[in-house]
Amino acid sequence: MFVLKKMTPDPIVVPSKTSVSEAMEIMKKNDFRRLPIVDAGKLVGIVTDRDLREVAPSPATTLSVYELKYLLDKIKLSEIMKKKVITISDAATIEEAALVMYNHKISGLVVVNEERSVVGIITATDILKCFVDVMGLPNGLIRLTVVADDHVGLLSDITEVFKALSINITSMVNYYLPEGKVEMVIRADIHDVTELSNRLAAAGYPISHAVKIGNHE
Repeated sequence: MFVLKKMTPDPIVVPSKTSVSEAMEIMKKNDFRRLPIVDAGKLVGIVTDRDLREVAPSPATTLSVYELKYLLDKIKLSEIMKKKVITISDAATIEEAALVMYNHKISGLVVVNEERSVVGIITATDILKCFVDVMGLPNGLIRLTVVADDHVGLLSDITEVFKALSINITSMVNYYLPEGKVEMVIRADIHDVTELSNRLAAAGYPISHAVKIGNHE
């Protein structure tokens, strides 16, 4: 799945001459945490709600509301924005976006096209939702775990058991363990776990864990 399908398209952007007070108002009104800064159609920087809080006077200040606004009106985003923006291409996959966020320890990415124009924003929440949807978690599926020796034909052996029982596998993820072992996490709409468990055990692949996740209507 590509970033383009899960991002928030056409996000609000502002020019670098925007004041801190204007940026604060925009972010508060629209309830988001990052604001891309664009000049002449190109991404030039970004500010977050944390950046804005850091330049704002302390809540303990004796300044009046009018004095505070005057000060924040004087500070432009060009003075505080981060110019080195971590971005992701609109042609990238969800996995690539997740890896970039993980490596840089950030919770959101600006999505740009080949001309470096801003086309969207993708957040950790978007990626989490994608993960939940891809795994079919809201559908009330059974999650099975099988630990086995990794070898050629392992996947075929296990899926043949599911096929014989006419069980459709919704998703499957492999986690490679030490000493040549692999943990297979399988999600499927299973009505008789006992029969499947017996068949898998007979084939040499006993189920180590089974649980139902989500609501099955």
